[in-house]
Amino acid sequence: MEGYKKDREHLHLLRLIAPGTELREGLGRIIASHLGALIVVGDDQGVQEVINGGVQLDWEFNAANLYQVVKMDGAVILDEHLSRIRFANVHLVPDPSIPTSESGTRHRTAERVARQTDKLVIAVSERMERVTMYKGDWSHVVLPVRVLISKANQALQTLEKYKSRLDQVSATLSALEFEDLVSLQDVVSVLQRAEMMQRIADEIRVYLAELGREGRLIELQLEELMTGVEREKRNVVRDYRLEERGKTVEAVERSLARLSDEELLQLTNVAQALGYSGVHDELDRPLRPRGYRILERIPHLPSSVVEKLVKSFGDIQAVMQASEKMLEGVEGVGRARARAIKEGLRRIAETSLVERYI
Repeated sequence: MEGYKKDREHLHLLRLIAPGTELREGLGRIIASHLGALIVVGDDQGVQEVINGGVQLDWEFNAANLYQVVKMDGAVILDEHLSRIRFANVHLVPDPSIPTSESGTRHRTAERVARQTDKLVIAVSERMERVTMYKGDWSHVVLPVRVLISKANQALQTLEKYKSRLDQVSATLSALEFEDLVSLQDVVSVLQRAEMMQRIADEIRVYLAELGREGRLIELQLEELMTGVEREKRNVVRDYRLEERGKTVEAVERSLARLSDEELLQLTNVAQALGYSGVHDELDRPLRPRGYRILERIPHLPSSVVEKLVKSFGDIQAVMQASEKMLEGVEGVGRARARAIKEGLRRIAETSLVERYI
């Protein structure tokens, strides 16, 4: 959860300097004028302790005013909400014992202030015309828009290839579920592809945060490609996780997230995340799904009813073999819904088998 909070915080920081924001406009003016800059976002007591000298202001924050105060040469202090310019031309004096990996004086100061105060500090390199963001131990070099768009488009192309492959292995899994021929390898192949897609999508979302309004088209393409992927992954986990080993859906998802990109390439590691031993020979182990993945594809079938069907019958084969009368006995399933379930399963089975064998 801590890592998730940090990721959200970093995306928020990137959005602050996205094209269209006053801060990005101000940084653009600074770079165009070949100026250097040190900007601290926050003016609480911790920041006050590293300030020496300077001019106290209370100006409205906008791109033009930021550009004017940066020309005074010293650091600029903004309020936490990016609404006011509090100080200009200040000398920052962080603790010199704080470690830094930077070499230039401006960037060394920026990194130390960010670590000491845990505030966002932005350094603009006069010589290299480069913007670097720091907060705590996190740092990020702001890339030009054209570079970000190029990287995002390359990632989208990779995502499209993975989506095609996920659709293939997912269709195969569906057909095998109806034929009662599923193996552990079939299951982890779907999970592996879905997890890979989510990681690529997360990378693209970082680009989108930094692109702001310039990334709208890429965002639409991403949303289209990722539609249903998270749901597919979660339902596969719900169908095949080993409950007897204490593997909840959330625990499996955490285990998958902890795998490195290299580890994710090994299907045995994905099997371990589901609760299985991870021995290579176990990939041939036959499995039978509980039925969440298939049943949730039936139109207008509430999740609460799906849960009751799985609890009552145990697996999808038992649901398929049940008569309409038996289905009616499940709470929330009347005569009309029982008929709809049987018809829905028949249509999904036909579609899945056609997709596999044609």
